[in-house]
Formats: sequence, structure tokens, C-alpha cells
Amino acid sequence: MVSKENRSEIRAKKHMKIRNRFSGTPERPRLAVFRSNKHMYAQIIDDVAGNTLVAASTVEKAVAAELENTDDVAAAAYLGTVIAKRALEKNITEVVFDRGGFIYQGKIQALAEAAREAGLQF
Repeated sequence: MVSKENRSEIRAKKHMKIRNRFSGTPERPRLAVFRSNKHMYAQIIDDVAGNTLVAASTVEKAVAAELENTDDVAAAAYLGTVIAKRALEKNITEVVFDRGGFIYQGKIQALAEAAREAGLQF
């Protein structure tokens, strides 16, 4: 019988392949995105220092209060604008986008496009 890897293992392998290609620097930190079935998380990370510079998620009360659902494309788009505004407040304009091994469609794409529209460059 052929055994098949589950989706989370496949995503983790894809994420490690992506992470081997780039990392966040102080000049251009990494915008890392994670999504679960209920929530989305985004953080801007300086990998050289090992610090999270900016973070936002749909778990936060301020963000969740603005949303009807925390698990749809509209929530992802709103989270993209929130993370971009917080980054611009800390004078971060350019980032490297780390999709976390997820396919670039749906929620991940909505978050990325909203962050670009709000002023982040990647």
C-alpha cells in the first residue's frame, strides 16, 4: 500500500524550501504569513537579529471587532492593511513576502495584495 504524506507535512517541506531561498534583513525584513482554519497571522521579522518587528492577527480583539468572520478572504485583506499600516508606522516600506508554504491564492493572495495597496513594497 502506498502511503501518502499529509498536507501539513507537504506544506512544511515547501516552507523550508522557500526559507532556504531568502531571509529577512534589517533593510528588507520578511513578511511571514500563517493561516489556520479559523485565523490568520502575519509578522514582519528581522532574521539577522531574530526579532519580530511588527505582528498582527485576527485573534487580536481590535482586529476581530472589525470583522464579521475571521476565516475568510475579507478578513485576510483587512489583516493585510493592518500589518502594512503598522509596518509603515515603524518606517518599514520594503519586505520579502514569505507565503509559508501555502499556495498563492485565496486568503494568502488577498493579504498580499491588500498589503501592497496599503503601501508595502514586495
